[in-house]
Amino acid sequence: MVLYAYTKGMFPMAHSDEDNAIYWHEPIMRGIIPLDAFKVSKNLRRLYRSGKFDQYINRDFEGVIRQCAAREETWISEDIIEVYLQLHEMGYAHSFETWYEGKLVGGLYGVAKGRAFFGESMFHVMTDASKTALVFLVEFLKEKHFTLLDTQYITDHLRSFGGVEIPQAAYLELLEEALM
Repeated sequence: MVLYAYTKGMFPMAHSDEDNAIYWHEPIMRGIIPLDAFKVSKNLRRLYRSGKFDQYINRDFEGVIRQCAAREETWISEDIIEVYLQLHEMGYAHSFETWYEGKLVGGLYGVAKGRAFFGESMFHVMTDASKTALVFLVEFLKEKHFTLLDTQYITDHLRSFGGVEIPQAAYLELLEEALM
């Protein structure tokens, strides 16, 4: 059901103030990062290439989603975690991870379907660790010829990487093309 919802432009979120009831969201304005307009500062690019961090895909998917959920207010309930663990086992949900000296220090996770990646959440416990995970993700998506990086909503942080808001109708057109 979750995979089907993604193909229709919706995604689930738990509401902690409502006993973690899960609702489907379909924002009027959708956040995306156009892959061809992705921006990385010189300092971040230098850090990413320096080898300070190790980058992995799916080395500790459960660790990433649990770190993303470990905040005072979260939409990632235990039920949501279980669903995404199942999607991971099925080969749809993936984590892009940043490690430092053998420890998971940042990352993000989301769902891949067709040529679309639906970003869900990111975390860091070390400065710039989630940013390098995002750079790693975008490089991977470009290499694999993905056409859509969905961020659901836009934040100032995502805007700094070239993220923009587009109307849901325009998003659905991009999504349809990415799923072909």
